Amino acid sequence: MTDPLSLRAKAEDQAARLPALLARAEHLAGAVLLGAHGRRRAGTGDDFWQYRPAQIGDSRRMIDHRRSAMGDLEFVREREWQIAQSVMLWVDQGASMRFASQAALPQKADRARLLGLALAIMLLRGGERVGLTGTALPPRRGTPQVLRLAEMFCQDDATDYSPPEHRAMIPHARAVFISDFMGDLADVQLALTKAADRGVRGVLYHVLDPSEEAFPFTGRTIFQSVGGTLSHETLKASDLKSRYLERLAARKAELQRLCALTGWQYGLHHTDASAQSALLWLYSALDSRTGVAA
Repeated sequence: MTDPLSLRAKAEDQAARLPALLARAEHLAGAVLLGAHGRRRAGTGDDFWQYRPAQIGDSRRMIDHRRSAMGDLEFVREREWQIAQSVMLWVDQGASMRFASQAALPQKADRARLLGLALAIMLLRGGERVGLTGTALPPRRGTPQVLRLAEMFCQDDATDYSPPEHRAMIPHARAVFISDFMGDLADVQLALTKAADRGVRGVLYHVLDPSEEAFPFTGRTIFQSVGGTLSHETLKASDLKSRYLERLAARKAELQRLCALTGWQYGLHHTDASAQSALLWLYSALDSRTGVAA
């Protein structure tokens, strides 16, 4: 049975984090949003989008004669695509994400939640439907969805490594997975394969602390998972560096291979880098098919 006092303390801790996360995400999204919706595209709709020069294959009915009369070229009047896209997020809440090598750096979980929520705010402002993978929070439109997402993002997972959620994937939707991907890669392969089977494409965003890339450890060191389930002590940590870096490189290569096979895009972010540039890349990557970010 759960102790009422510990349950209350946990609830108060989560409630205290919620306003700060919302405020930071709103600020970050506002700094990146470029006025015009970056995911706009031509299609069937009522709102004017742009004029473009007529091309071979365009119907004569598409020509805007008033605009064309202003010069020597014929122009087509395009309308904006108005079918909302569903975008599903999975932000790793596992214990491994609650790591920061320095007090001045954010935890991986903090950066992942900030990017996930800020991305959701930008997409919702653009008229998209945003939700979580799985059944806990289906994609919806509107401002109230931001608060629901923030509440879900503030819930920690007790397990060391959380597998990506692949249930209830909406066919032909978009998805974003944000994690350190330190767990079993078979779970990642399963999630991406399930997504690809339903025509879901998206972005796999790999978030790491800079010490996890540099391995700056020497001498006697105790390596312990944040959840406390794994522990390893060594007297010469530097002897492990080359093997560790090889395994990390192999893990990155495997993640990129899985993305290439399933039509997803791989991105890499370090917590000492700019959150603003990371968000801008994520926002743009949802419409991109290839590429790797650092």
